[in-house]
Amino acid sequence: MRKVILGAGITLDGYIARPDGAIDYLHMTKEGAKDFGHFFTTIDTIVMGRKTLDAAIAMSGGVFRSPTASPTYVFSRTQPPGERDGVIFTKQSPAAWLRKIRARPGKHIFHMGGGELAQSFLKADLIDELFLGIVPILLGGGLPFFPAGFPQRDFTLVENKTYSKGQISLTYRRVRAKTKRKGLST
Repeated sequence: MRKVILGAGITLDGYIARPDGAIDYLHMTKEGAKDFGHFFTTIDTIVMGRKTLDAAIAMSGGVFRSPTASPTYVFSRTQPPGERDGVIFTKQSPAAWLRKIRARPGKHIFHMGGGELAQSFLKADLIDELFLGIVPILLGGGLPFFPAGFPQRDFTLVENKTYSKGQISLTYRRVRAKTKRKGLST
């Protein structure tokens, strides 16, 4: 099955941006860039929220540049659905969108940060893995990566790596309870 991998660079206190949206403290190490490059070979679809798209556009000087040739879907309540400027806007629910995407063969799906959309995916239990880059800084406030509003979700650590400058990456896999139906485990 095509996994949905929620990834982001976060601070020690769990923020993805300063209160004004700035992410000036995020810096990719050489080792991290190599691992991230390998990660991108395992995906063929990117999904993000409109605010994350806006931040990516601001960071890249006014034009969105996808990190891969993969289609990029943007969930937005304000933009009309359709393809333009290198992205595909959608107003579908995360569950309906994911059913369509998973019906096609392909690689994994990268959910690129963004607290509000992450909350929606977590609420619908659609996240299969977390891929977190931890930056050794405490902001003391800002935009949280995991805003409240979803039920408990359990994960297990599958990989951790240490990089220069005190940065680490953590990969967690979703642990779902097995249910029994007519004597079968699912």
